[in-house]
Amino acid sequence: MRLNDDFSQPAVLHGARMDWVKSPMPGVERRMLFRIGEEKARATSLVRYAPGSHFSPHDHPGGEEILVLDGVFQDESGDYPAGSYVRNPPGSRHTPASEPGCLLFVKLWQFRKDDADYVAIRPDQEIPGASWPGVASSQKLFDNGHEEVRLERWQPNAEIAIANPDGLELLILDGGFAMGLAEFRRLSWLRLPAGRHFKAETGPDAARVFVKSGKLLQDNLCEF
Repeated sequence: MRLNDDFSQPAVLHGARMDWVKSPMPGVERRMLFRIGEEKARATSLVRYAPGSHFSPHDHPGGEEILVLDGVFQDESGDYPAGSYVRNPPGSRHTPASEPGCLLFVKLWQFRKDDADYVAIRPDQEIPGASWPGVASSQKLFDNGHEEVRLERWQPNAEIAIANPDGLELLILDGGFAMGLAEFRRLSWLRLPAGRHFKAETGPDAARVFVKSGKLLQDNLCEF
């Protein structure tokens, strides 16, 4: 399966409008945003765990990146409520589950070979932040010099501009924005190729956005 696999072109999907696709495990469903491969794949997805569901124990040869959007995600390391950010590096292993149910944003097999950092940030932890015109706050979750991950709150009725020299990916967590005539709301996903700079306007509801910048498919990826 190949979905939005051309990184030289913009990619847009509105996750809230998509159908859920069953995974091999009962109670776990996905909305696929990017994919190269079948069950073993480089993939970016929205993943929903029904209450009491779990996935089999498994390895992450190419790493796994998780942002918890709703509910509580769980594994051997503990509980991760909404707002938590987790990076399981290449070679890690876990048994994911959710007793109350949860909604996740998940990126698989997109880590560099030399990315060995385990990251687990819960929403009650202090994270250094900054702000720019139109941006109420920007919290840096990860930066290894090749990619940077931030959670940003954009002010209402603001013009937002982000330079994009290497690549840019955004997921709307709350609120929304407009790019010309195109409207982006909660769970809308946007990926822009290098050199395609981002400009948008928020509405009265403002916006909270996951932002990843850098070369989005690294040269030094783990072998697939």
